[in-house]
Amino acid sequence: MKKILVSTALLAGVLSYAGGFRVSLQGVKQLAMAHTSAHAEDASVTFFNPAGMSFIPSKLSVVAGGFGASNKVTFQNTNTLQSSQTDNPMGTPLYAAIAYRPIDKLSVGFSFSTPFGSTIEWPSDWEGKEMVQKLELKSFYFQPMVSVKMADWLSFGASYIYVKGQVNWDRGVTQFGGQVNLKDEKASGHGYGFGFYFRPDPKLDVSVAYRSPVDVKAKKGVATFQFPKASIYPLLGLDGTGKDNFTATLPLVEEYTVGLTYKITPKWLVSADFNYHGWSRYTQLTLDFEKAPVGNQADPTVSVSPKNFRNSKTFRLGTQYAFTNMIYGRLGAYYDESPYSDDRFIPETPSFNTYVVTGGVGFKLKQFGVDVAGGYAMPQARDVKNSTLGFYGQAKATAFYLGLGLSYNPF
Repeated sequence: MKKILVSTALLAGVLSYAGGFRVSLQGVKQLAMAHTSAHAEDASVTFFNPAGMSFIPSKLSVVAGGFGASNKVTFQNTNTLQSSQTDNPMGTPLYAAIAYRPIDKLSVGFSFSTPFGSTIEWPSDWEGKEMVQKLELKSFYFQPMVSVKMADWLSFGASYIYVKGQVNWDRGVTQFGGQVNLKDEKASGHGYGFGFYFRPDPKLDVSVAYRSPVDVKAKKGVATFQFPKASIYPLLGLDGTGKDNFTATLPLVEEYTVGLTYKITPKWLVSADFNYHGWSRYTQLTLDFEKAPVGNQADPTVSVSPKNFRNSKTFRLGTQYAFTNMIYGRLGAYYDESPYSDDRFIPETPSFNTYVVTGGVGFKLKQFGVDVAGGYAMPQARDVKNSTLGFYGQAKATAFYLGLGLSYNPF
C-alpha cells in the first residue's frame, strides 16, 4: 500500500505565529512608529523590554488595545497559468499590560497578548490542497515581569513567558479522495526574556532586549481522517471514526532587539530598531502519530520534514511629533526579511521580504490616552520553486493593519 503523506505542514503553520509570516502587533503606539521599541512612556513597553518599566513616568500604567489585520495571498502556476487566492478572515489580535512601581527602584508588571494568531484559507479544490486548505492559528502570551533601576540612567528587567497555542488545520488526501483535519487546543511552552534600558542623556533612550526560544509541546493532538468509503480506514489502522492521536514539539525561535530613540527637539523624536530572529534552529519538524502511516518504512508513524530555515533581520525607523500637549502625529517604515528562500516556500505559512509603511495619531487628556494606528505592507513577489513539495509558480501578497489603543496613567 502506498503511504499517505500527511506532511509536517501543520508544524510549519504553527510556527507562523513565531515569525515565518510575522506581523508585529503588540502596541498601537509602537505600530504607528514602525513598531520601534525604545519608548518607556507607558506599560506598552513591557512586551518589548521589561526593563523599560523603570522609566515609565507614572507610578501606575495600564494599557489595552486591539487590531484588525487583513492579508491576501495569490499563487499562480507558471506552467498552467492557473491562479488561486486565499479568502482569509480579518484577524483581531489583542493586548493588555500593567506596570506598577511599589518602591522607587523596583517595578513589576504583566503583559497579555495574542501577537501571532491568524487564519489562512485557500480554495478547498486548489492545486495545493494536499499541503493546506485552511489553517487557523491562535496564540496567547502571558508574561509576568520585574525591573530594577540600577542607576538613574540604567535599569535591568526580566520576564517569564508562558505560551498557549491552538491549531486547526485542514488538507486534502487526494489518494483516497478524502481529507484530514489536525487539531490541538492545548499546546504550551515556556520561555524567558530580559533586557537593559539606558537613558544616558535626557534626549536619548536605548533598549537592548532578548527573548528566548520556546519549545511549544503538542501532547494531545487529534487527527481526523474523512474518506468516502469505510473500507479505507482499516488500511490505515484506524476505526470507523477515522481518529488518530499525534504529538509534536514546535520550536519557536529566539529574538534579539536593539532600539534607539532620540529627541531632536522637545516636540520631535526619532526611533530606530534592529531585530535579529534566530530561525536557524528550525532545521526540521517531526509529527509522531499513534497509528497512521505517515512516515517512511523504517518508522511509518513518524513524519520528519527538513526545513533548514535561515536567520532573518528586521530594520525599523519611526518618528513622533507633538503638535500640542494633547495631539501627537506618528510615522514609520520597516523592512522585514523572510526566513526562507524561494526554494523553501510553503503555502501554509507564505512568507515574503516585506516593506511596510505605518502611521497614526495619539491624543492625551489628563491621565487618559487614545492612540490610532495603521500599516500597509508591500510583500515582494516570490518565484516559488520548492522541489521537495513539487510546488512551482509565483506568489504575491497584500496586507494592511488598523489598531486602536487606550492608556491610563493616573499617578
